[in-house]
Amino acid sequence: MVGGKTLLEVKNLRQYFPIKGGILGRTVNYVNAVDDISFEVHQGETVSIVGESGCGKSTAGRSILRLEKPNSGSINFDGVNLASLSNRAMRKMRGDIQIIFQDPYASLNPRRTVYQTIKEAMDIQDVGSKANRRSDIIKILETVGLGEHQMNHYPHQFSGGQRQRIGIARALSVRPKLIVCDEAVSALDVSIQAQVLNLLKKLQKDYQLTYVFISHDLGVVRHISDRIVVMYLGKIMEIADKKSLFNHPGHPYTYALLSSIPSTNMLEKKERIILHGDVPSPINPPKGCPFHTRCPYAFDRCMSELPEIHEVGEGQKVACHLAEDGLVDFVALNREKEFSLTDNPQDSEEE
Repeated sequence: MVGGKTLLEVKNLRQYFPIKGGILGRTVNYVNAVDDISFEVHQGETVSIVGESGCGKSTAGRSILRLEKPNSGSINFDGVNLASLSNRAMRKMRGDIQIIFQDPYASLNPRRTVYQTIKEAMDIQDVGSKANRRSDIIKILETVGLGEHQMNHYPHQFSGGQRQRIGIARALSVRPKLIVCDEAVSALDVSIQAQVLNLLKKLQKDYQLTYVFISHDLGVVRHISDRIVVMYLGKIMEIADKKSLFNHPGHPYTYALLSSIPSTNMLEKKERIILHGDVPSPINPPKGCPFHTRCPYAFDRCMSELPEIHEVGEGQKVACHLAEDGLVDFVALNREKEFSLTDNPQDSEEE
């Protein structure tokens, strides 16, 4: 539940990747994949990280898991700073923090049966009694919607949705406190996505799990999230609970993302915000606000000064100069913008 014990606290996390060049292979520049992000995850809740491809959300997830060692910052998990642990000490922590990968086939060893895959994870973390391994694995498989008769099958004998259930079973087998779901349903058909999402929600309730859910699909995020972190070019643009973010987005980027969600209501009039241009390179990010090169509301200050993330409402934080005095009404702002363009005599002459 939101407001409960803080299970994960990420502070000023930075993850840069060196670019090598020249005959000697020296470092000539860096990719700023994750650039000074901070957020919290409370026990029992689902915090989603969303944004376009290349925004740094998956890198943030991998850094939390210590699959990539961060350049700076802290990752406090249940009172332990994972960023400062040695590889050996981190291995002992992996039973408490697991991952469900995007590709349900590539994440499974094609030469191992389902039983061998799950048993290996339990053996490494020394979970439960070895004498009860088989019965424990059967229970886990039944929990995720698979059966005992499928234990000796190989990954290629399953559908995509079934493979992802195996991945969930493997993560669940070591009794974790936190699971990072990295685009866990993006490779699945829409109908299968719903089944897997409902399964994740049920497991969260039954096993008191906490999720960091990484996705680019806001429709999926709306279904499963408690709170949402919006990222762009390695930085956090907005943090809010689900209701606040979908009803009153505080950042222009969030507003544009929400406008792209298809609507099933034919009577609903929805304004589509088109973001022109490409996402800037993380090798050479723009000065000031990273979003100003594509923001339809950018002004001079946005081009020179990086906005600090600040609270605009209860539990809602935004990194935008426009929102310094509170939430922005983007519908009214768009209407004013249209009027100013129409009333501009220079525009009329050009027409």
